Amino acid sequence: MTGGAVVLALIIGWVTDLLLRKADERHRETPLWGLLRRTRVPYQLVLCAALLNGSYGQAGLPAEHRVAIGRTLALVLIGSAAWLVIRIAAAVVETSYSRYASAHAHRDPARVRRVRTQIELIMRVVSAAVIVVAAASMLLVFPAMRAAGASLLASAGILGIVAGVAAQSTLSNMFAGLQIAFGDLVRIGDTVVVEGEWGTVEEITLTFLTVRTWDERRITMPVSYFTSKPFENWSRGGSQMTGTVFFHLDHSAPLDAMREQLRDILRECPAWDGRAYNLVVTDTTPTTMEVRALVTAKDGSDLWTVRVTVREQLLRWLVAHHPYALPRINTADVAPSLGCPGHHSPFRDGAERPSSDGRERAAADRGDGRRQGSGRAAESLS
Repeated sequence: MTGGAVVLALIIGWVTDLLLRKADERHRETPLWGLLRRTRVPYQLVLCAALLNGSYGQAGLPAEHRVAIGRTLALVLIGSAAWLVIRIAAAVVETSYSRYASAHAHRDPARVRRVRTQIELIMRVVSAAVIVVAAASMLLVFPAMRAAGASLLASAGILGIVAGVAAQSTLSNMFAGLQIAFGDLVRIGDTVVVEGEWGTVEEITLTFLTVRTWDERRITMPVSYFTSKPFENWSRGGSQMTGTVFFHLDHSAPLDAMREQLRDILRECPAWDGRAYNLVVTDTTPTTMEVRALVTAKDGSDLWTVRVTVREQLLRWLVAHHPYALPRINTADVAPSLGCPGHHSPFRDGAERPSSDGRERAAADRGDGRRQGSGRAAESLS
């Protein structure tokens, strides 16, 4: 009988999987049937445990063995049933999300990310609840645990207070996770800046959040951080962004030609979303001026690509066609004195300028001459 129960469970599981596979081939528009095929193992375990639980008593086993086998089969049945419920719930939820995402991905991607975040957290809560119920059911299989349950319920108030104090940080993180999920504070796929690190939200649970940085590092932080401290969310209210590229150029830089070249560069850049661009002078110094190029993109990742592309290609164009526009530093030394052979004046008018020592000597000579002239005038008057 027991062998027949196992064979029957395997046959039913194989037939069910075959039917699900054919349904998946016929209905490619929905992933439900393919996801339900993942329940084959827990489904067969449930069938096998249920059939064995109903037939092992006819095997003529001793009483003490029947009790142990019965409890073991009950534990397997409860565990596999919980596993099956979680797999079925995940398949249904994932199917519902895929339909919603395919219908709204282009119109409202931010809302799709919000729904994704909520679904993942809800599935974690459902899984935790099913596991807790299954664990409690397993404990009730043993008579000793049933007697202990009454005393545990009697002291539940005191235990609840002690557990609440001990798990205060954990509970705060769990409530923060629910607040993030249903308060639309941050979503999976959002571009954020946390503690000076730029990255994308990769995973959100009830207790922690994972951010994937641009260099493939993972930053794991408690979710309570995002409800208690400020952070930048570049995807909040829409993922479109505006960025700037600054250049320090000579005053003679061809601004009109730079604007035309910027337009040509952006037209060839697939990361530019075509919304806006401009190029203006934002500051000036005695030797250079600051030129700002403004560009737009659909998200933070594309904005980075547009900025580096504009910076590189515009500088390359200036070097090739307008090298005089690049800033230069004059490192020529001024001649220490006049009349040096082969010396060329560093001044634009071509005139020589005396050094400070020369000016001091000339002033002293003029002073001595004035004193000598005044002495001669006094002698003539006398």
